[in-house]
Amino acid sequence: MGRLDRCVSVEDFRRLARRRLPKSVFEFVDGGAGQELTLRDNRAGFERIRLLPRVLTDVSQPDLTTSMWSRTYPTPLVISPMGSCALVRPGADIAIAKAAAARGIPYTLSTMATTGIERMARDVEGPLWFQLYVLKDFDFNRRLVRQAEEFGYSALVVTVDLQAGGKREKDLRNGISIPLRPSLRHMVEGIAHPGWSFRLLRGGLPQFENVRGYLGDTSAGLTIAARVGRNLHAGFDWADFRTIRDWWKGPLIVKGVLHPDDAVRLIGEGADGIWVSNHGGRQLDGAIASVDMTAAVHAAVGGRAPILIDSGIRTGMDVIKAKARGTAAAAIGRAALFGAVAGQAGVERVLDILLDEITTGLKLCGVPGFQQIGPDLIAPAG
Repeated sequence: MGRLDRCVSVEDFRRLARRRLPKSVFEFVDGGAGQELTLRDNRAGFERIRLLPRVLTDVSQPDLTTSMWSRTYPTPLVISPMGSCALVRPGADIAIAKAAAARGIPYTLSTMATTGIERMARDVEGPLWFQLYVLKDFDFNRRLVRQAEEFGYSALVVTVDLQAGGKREKDLRNGISIPLRPSLRHMVEGIAHPGWSFRLLRGGLPQFENVRGYLGDTSAGLTIAARVGRNLHAGFDWADFRTIRDWWKGPLIVKGVLHPDDAVRLIGEGADGIWVSNHGGRQLDGAIASVDMTAAVHAAVGGRAPILIDSGIRTGMDVIKAKARGTAAAAIGRAALFGAVAGQAGVERVLDILLDEITTGLKLCGVPGFQQIGPDLIAPAG
């Protein structure tokens, strides 16, 4: 572990990633859409919440387990779906998934992952979920879902907030795309980061493995968001959702929900979980912070399905705050990817930091178990 021991927070790993990655790649991971209003507010939302701890309770054996669909998970963490992870480090998908599997944390494989459905299932012994971007070709969507079922993925996550690719201004300026088409700027950045460049050349330029041959012209020089956006089904509606629900027999979670009315209707249409998310601030700039809508969504759903959250989670205390707002689990994306800069050991360190922070947070809040956290833990406003 050595030098990684000096990283004591997710923010430390973010700084490590900033140092080790070319500027354009770091900004692809770290950045958001537009003016990054939502990106910043995701953090501010958690930072605004204050807790009201209790004392003189036995917290000698804090219980981190959470329950979803009559199944108990050892921690309240989930790995968010992430595309293009191999830009950070070849094999980053596998490294994150293996670190998660060792801790019983579900890993959600993105449609736009740089590792395929079959290979991930073959290489990783742990809970795997598959995330579906609804593409224009429904036969292709069906093929992806069938493949996930065939290889034992236990939940399907349908993303509904990607009707088009968000305007990622940093990516437009930096020219980040997949396949990566190196410019003079990228070459200069690569020379300044020889370790990253060597690993990328040795590992091969990353591809979207699950959609090989589907995305069309690879020479257009489009940003990743724009290229994916060209192939998304902007007409995706309730009838289409019912079709996908019919395809999948296990738990189906809908990701990208902010409005309580949408959550209620989705449960009525057969969703088994609601994933409150604004896509980490990478889609609609100016959207409300995820954590600011979680309590309203939880109240509207009324216990009929578990609530998950992502967007802005950087500490174990964020996970506790989200639980106090009604979530069963919290999903991390960038935090895990920052760790992947240092390989699987880096991801393991990030996950252990978060789990240690949750454990300490439970003790200091006077709550013996994660599932016992309720809204009374949040201090009244004012």
